[in-house]
Amino acid sequence: MFTDQKRRNLLKALAASPLLASAAFAQTAWPSGNVKIIVGFPPGGGTDALARVLAPKLTIMWGQQVIVENRAGVAGVLAADVVAKSTDGLTLLMGHINSHGIGPALNPKMPYNADTDFSPLTLVGVTPNVLICHPNAPAKTVKDIVALAKAKPGTLSFGSAGSGSAQHLALELFKVAAGIDVLHVPYKGSAPLLTDLMGGQINYSFDTMAAVTPHVKGGKMYAVAQTRPKRSGSYPDLPTVAESGYPGFDATTWYGMIGPAKMPTDLVARISRDINAAMALPDVKERLAGVGAEDGGGTAQQFADFMRAERIKWAKVVKDANVKVDA
Repeated sequence: MFTDQKRRNLLKALAASPLLASAAFAQTAWPSGNVKIIVGFPPGGGTDALARVLAPKLTIMWGQQVIVENRAGVAGVLAADVVAKSTDGLTLLMGHINSHGIGPALNPKMPYNADTDFSPLTLVGVTPNVLICHPNAPAKTVKDIVALAKAKPGTLSFGSAGSGSAQHLALELFKVAAGIDVLHVPYKGSAPLLTDLMGGQINYSFDTMAAVTPHVKGGKMYAVAQTRPKRSGSYPDLPTVAESGYPGFDATTWYGMIGPAKMPTDLVARISRDINAAMALPDVKERLAGVGAEDGGGTAQQFADFMRAERIKWAKVVKDANVKVDA
């Protein structure tokens, strides 16, 4: 629940921003009722966490309740399909690399067209994946994990948030780069995956920095390496896979707000500006940085161009690595 004082404090902070002084309150047609941000994964994962950072701020800015709704399944595709088919003007998607970058390359029979069935709004952030394990794992460096995998081919288990997910693709890239054979164990989202990893049911995983950070800081899991070419500002002491013997290794995850197709141009512009406004607030910037979400913001067109480039990139990866996902 947001008190009048909380609302006044946020509006005051927004008004103090030269970038947002007028943009956040631009007049445009806006439907009444609760706004939903659909998340394609269970509560507890990185996509869910970022949606819940923004929802309270947008609730105050818009004077309408913004609710996060989880629709887990098919690595974010089910949630994206819900938004693609929505017509109420109140349903948005916390889009993800799975639903709008990797998925189209893996599944030519997607229930939606990632290019034409959506209105890109704003890139929320790009985060490394992190190679993680239980604190008591016998191999806790990239070099040692590769050596163990080669000594016991097909036996080390690597979880992912689902077949065809960003975590799965990061694993496939790692397998090719290191020349190893390991067992892929897909889950329905990060939360159950992390639970099993902390419980010792699986050996390793790549997962988003947003999802793993609380558990790493709490000592419940160990961070081995990160997957952007350069170290994240949030993890300056954690080596990258690239610098651990595999130059050029790059397997990131990104998130962005997306609406259904045919949203009015002025509404797209307003929502994009308002999300930029929320992300510019000091407490939001701190929370995004804390989970390694970097390089967010920008216009709707910039986000559209970014996603198009990602689809081209991952289509090549899927082809080159011969990645297959069961229907």
